[in-house]
Amino acid sequence: MIKKYQKKPQIIEAIQYTGNNIEEIQNWCKTPFVKYDDRCLGIETLEGIMRANVGDYIIKGIKGEYYPCKPDIFMLTYEEVLE
Repeated sequence: MIKKYQKKPQIIEAIQYTGNNIEEIQNWCKTPFVKYDDRCLGIETLEGIMRANVGDYIIKGIKGEYYPCKPDIFMLTYEEVLE
């Protein structure tokens, strides 16, 4: 039987990669990454190295893992939490 499910509310941390904030990303995520060029970097994830382009978000998952997310998917999935 097919059932419907929705994501549980979960607050995550994320930073958008601008091409000029590699040091900020490195200091935040403390995970190895590979700088390909000024428009792209590789983030070490649970699935191996994933490519992040300028404009992509780097997300810290609920288990402390990091991964890139395209901006359109990010905006559909998350909204900013104001504290």
